[in-house]
Amino acid sequence: MAQETFTFTSSALRSLRLQRELLEQEDRRRALARESATRRLLPESPRPPLTPSRRLQYCRDPAVHNALYTGDLVRIKSIFKDEITANLVMEMVSEELVWSPEQGLWVLSARRQQTSALRIAAGRGYSDCVRHLLLRGAEVDTVVGGQAPLHDSAAAPRPDCTRLLLAFGADPNVLSAAGTAPLHLCTSPDSLPCAELLLAHGARVNLGTRERELTALHVAAREGLAAHAELYLRHGADPSRRSRQGETPLNAACAAAERPGDAERYYRVAERLLAAGADPRAAGRKDHTPLHNACGNGQARLARLLLLHGADATVPNCAGYTPMDCALHAVEEYRDQRPEETIALLLDHGAGPVHPKMLKFCCRHPPALEMLLNAYDRVPPAEGWVGAVPPELWEEHRDFYASAVRMAGQPRRLQHLARCAVRRCLGSRCHAALPSWACRPPSAATSSCPSRGCSPDGGPGGPPVPPPPRAPR
Repeated sequence: MAQETFTFTSSALRSLRLQRELLEQEDRRRALARESATRRLLPESPRPPLTPSRRLQYCRDPAVHNALYTGDLVRIKSIFKDEITANLVMEMVSEELVWSPEQGLWVLSARRQQTSALRIAAGRGYSDCVRHLLLRGAEVDTVVGGQAPLHDSAAAPRPDCTRLLLAFGADPNVLSAAGTAPLHLCTSPDSLPCAELLLAHGARVNLGTRERELTALHVAAREGLAAHAELYLRHGADPSRRSRQGETPLNAACAAAERPGDAERYYRVAERLLAAGADPRAAGRKDHTPLHNACGNGQARLARLLLLHGADATVPNCAGYTPMDCALHAVEEYRDQRPEETIALLLDHGAGPVHPKMLKFCCRHPPALEMLLNAYDRVPPAEGWVGAVPPELWEEHRDFYASAVRMAGQPRRLQHLARCAVRRCLGSRCHAALPSWACRPPSAATSSCPSRGCSPDGGPGGPPVPPPPRAPR
């Protein structure tokens, strides 16, 4: 009899209990993952509730909140022991100053914020705490305080927690209260692993947000995330998909490229979108095409890319402004980015001379003004722009401004008239048919005296013109 049995010591019993607990936990994890896979394969079937409906219970204990926010696994294990505690709603109350119209003064008002234990742990990357809460019955897809745990882990980003939540059956397409999916919250370069995990578990790449119908590709383009855009395109993202306002991802990228330091990121995004078939002529909000946005942001390299892919340099937006008008409005703000290059690009792709009243937007940047004046076969009167030139700038470039004022209405050289005729004849084909120097007069647009292109004989010539009177203060 002694040969068929063995002594059950306390350590052996603990080992058996631990083994049984681990098996039960693994069974639960597999069941949740199997249920999630079934939902993805059969989206038309009604989704059964994970647990019977019950009344929500709230926790306002700062000690419990502190254990979650610091990732204190020992205390979390002692607090969250079953399904009821694992699904407690964490409620925090903060006092905020708000304006009271009735009382006419600022008053303190209590502001309540709600979240869940699983959201806190997932958003801070405490994967051990996330695992414990899930094994104790925390509902993986419950939206508390506007978001589900998967939203927090993707936005943080916390790839380990995202992987863990998905392994326990989290829905990769769960919508927040605002109507966004976790993939829409991958807005930083570090979130690429989270985006890859979500797509690998069935995230819908063309799913739009509830209100604005923005897809993940719109978000990646707006944030200048070239790697994300390439990932989404490989998974079938539609580069022509429009938002509720009519914006395509290419519109979003060109509109967001506002800072010169971000030019390279948005250029790479636009390259990938155009290679995938994005339409450079697609007009979005207020009939702005991507070229309108690129010119308005002073992005000459991006404008060149769009023009080479067939963008129209003459199309107006809803206000009647062409890309050239947008480029002129941006001259003052982006004068350090050589806006005259954008103007030259547009002229070489069919843009004609602007209305003389638009010259006032570029008169403070002599290279841009010179480029435009040389697009006319006869220099227009200077009354529309001469008063906008600051006296100190006039003194710095006196020869150039004096020549421009003196030449107003006078005939140009025959060589210049021939260039204008060639430009009119070729239109948008000018850049391809002739080299740039053949359609543009020689320029001496330097910081000291950009004047040669505006005078009939290639130099300033003539007596100096007095500067305009100083504006009254």
